Amino acid sequence: MNQKYVALVTGANRGIGYSIAKHLIAAGIDVLGTYLTNEAEAKTAEATLSTENAKLRMLKLDISDHTTFATFTAQIRKLLDEEFAQSTLKYIVQNAGNIIHTRFDAATPEQLDNQYNIHFKGPYLLTVALLPLLCDGGHILNITSAATRFYLPDHGPYSAMKGATEVISLYMAKELGKRRITVNAVAPGAIASDFGGGLVRDNAAVNTSLAEITPLGRVGRPDDIGAAVTALLSDNMGWVNGQRIEVTGGQSL
Repeated sequence: MNQKYVALVTGANRGIGYSIAKHLIAAGIDVLGTYLTNEAEAKTAEATLSTENAKLRMLKLDISDHTTFATFTAQIRKLLDEEFAQSTLKYIVQNAGNIIHTRFDAATPEQLDNQYNIHFKGPYLLTVALLPLLCDGGHILNITSAATRFYLPDHGPYSAMKGATEVISLYMAKELGKRRITVNAVAPGAIASDFGGGLVRDNAAVNTSLAEITPLGRVGRPDDIGAAVTALLSDNMGWVNGQRIEVTGGQSL
């Protein structure tokens, strides 16, 4: 990562996305991040993470609204030129998301649409929109979930959409191979963050029960994922392609 590159990280204002941006910037990679509603939080992230060697610039994006992607792509093109003196992205990290906790037989059509738009349709179409800006030899990394491997209560609709993302990642890797673009999926386990209302972080009973089924004896932290993603995007990992890589500490082995 000695040459100057730019990464796009969706949902970079908090949690795993914030940690990914932090680790990429520490590696000298400029980051274009996205947020949905909290502009003050996004500006704080910019000020906190930007350094002399690399910087973070945040843009508002609703990943569930594909009708905005043409305008968003034009914003990215302009920022690449004006802020980073670049014409292309090197990395796309699709991280933004939410979760609606529900049994599969209790999910409403509206809830299913929400999870589909945010976790599959939105990232899928945003990647397509950004492909002209992704350099040959670039890297795409989709954040999915360990819950595609094992059962977690009230995770069905969310996990199904993440499973779809893992499948399309394989097809993306195959079909973008002629451009030497790698595509992988990273599946975190339980993470102590504000995701899902901070359940894993703030509920001591949930935290303890998940730590007990993890061989390393604790739940994950956002920096566990940020560090892993940055390692996977390094030049040393360029031969890893079309893979689902679980980063869980061995949860539920």
